Amino acid sequence: MTDDDHGFATEQVHGGFVPDAGHGARVPAIHMSSGFLFEDAAQARDRFAGTDDGYTYTRLGNPTNADVERRVALLERGTEAILVSSGQAAANVAFLGLLAAGDHVVSANSIYEGTRGLLVQNLGRLGIEVDFVTDARDLDEWARLVRPETKAFFAETIPNPKNDVLDIAGVADTAHRAGVPLVVDNTLATPYLVRPVEHGADVVVHSASKFLSGHGSGLGGVVVDGGSFDWAAVPERFPHLTRPEPSLGGASYAERFGSRAFIVFARDVIASRIGPTPSPFNAFLLRQGIETLSLRVERHTANALTVATWLEAQPEVTSVDHAGLASSPYHDLAQRYLPRGAGSVFAFTLAGGTAAAYAFIDAVQLFSRMTHLGDVRSLILHPATTTHAGRTPEERAEQGIDDGLIRLSVGIEDVADLLRDLERGFAALRAGDTDRAEQESAVVPQPHAIVEEV
Repeated sequence: MTDDDHGFATEQVHGGFVPDAGHGARVPAIHMSSGFLFEDAAQARDRFAGTDDGYTYTRLGNPTNADVERRVALLERGTEAILVSSGQAAANVAFLGLLAAGDHVVSANSIYEGTRGLLVQNLGRLGIEVDFVTDARDLDEWARLVRPETKAFFAETIPNPKNDVLDIAGVADTAHRAGVPLVVDNTLATPYLVRPVEHGADVVVHSASKFLSGHGSGLGGVVVDGGSFDWAAVPERFPHLTRPEPSLGGASYAERFGSRAFIVFARDVIASRIGPTPSPFNAFLLRQGIETLSLRVERHTANALTVATWLEAQPEVTSVDHAGLASSPYHDLAQRYLPRGAGSVFAFTLAGGTAAAYAFIDAVQLFSRMTHLGDVRSLILHPATTTHAGRTPEERAEQGIDDGLIRLSVGIEDVADLLRDLERGFAALRAGDTDRAEQESAVVPQPHAIVEEV
């Protein structure tokens, strides 16, 4: 595809496709091979030297995976993408492609708990520090937290579970005034709802296991480079990209690759050596999912808004966190950045605390009780005792994770059936079915048993 005027649905089906010259297959093959043959010793030499574009070893590149990389980069309006084995791997590759010991990150406070743990515990052990912005809308707070050692800003377009939309352009402008890139996790929005690069973001990451794949059948992650950040503007800020490299004949990554310096370093030095390689079969499943992305997300978001509107009218509900509602403090940002809808992962809070939440969750039949997001099936979870169980009560309160808060990932079922199922939850509350739930909710797991999930 060379025409830039194609619509999103056309691009998700055709974008990045390279015809199979050998057999003419319309759907790219699943190249389940660890390595690839060389025609002769000279070709092997050239491929290792980077002067031949062929493949050598699947950890370094695979035709099936490359097809997905081209398509996601196109849909996100980035210049290049790296497909990895999970969303957590994507965040790790992105951060390690930017950061070194002694560096500092400014992050939104409302982010996935796994990413928070990666920043605080894993990268913290490597001498990398992070400060969290309490209110992501406060651009002055983002600026106040910048230090000389700051190398990146990080946030999510639609955080989980509160659906508190990011002011992408505002945060990007603040990051750029500090001379650092903005890394954005676009998992819950997908490029169908918003393309962060178009609003100033520099690097975009995805847990492709969620909406991009869509069917809960395989893991994957993607790192996308927006291609516009000047990595050499302040050479001492990113020395790994601007110092001479013997492997590049004495040139730096910035000199050799220009605006591609980060993504080439992230692929060749970080991803290839850490090895978060996705299975080509999972890449195939992801590609199949992407072909229907817009159709699914359109239905997801329409269903979610209907459910959120209905929940807001229920007397047992004290609040609904969905930016598509006029009552949301993020409604203006949703209208600005998300005209196609504010996504389908959001939360609502019951007045009865944990016991009420447990009774409600136990009563539903169509919603799946499981930890996942972006599935075609609707999912339900209690964050305070699952995803956020490792946080103190004070920390949960700061993030608005009330004991009565329930997270929904609304699927593509008939919305009338979803409402009937949720009514079962309210019927259980109205019948007073909270005694058993109260007993179960009083069982607190030991810290070592708490598992961080999505």
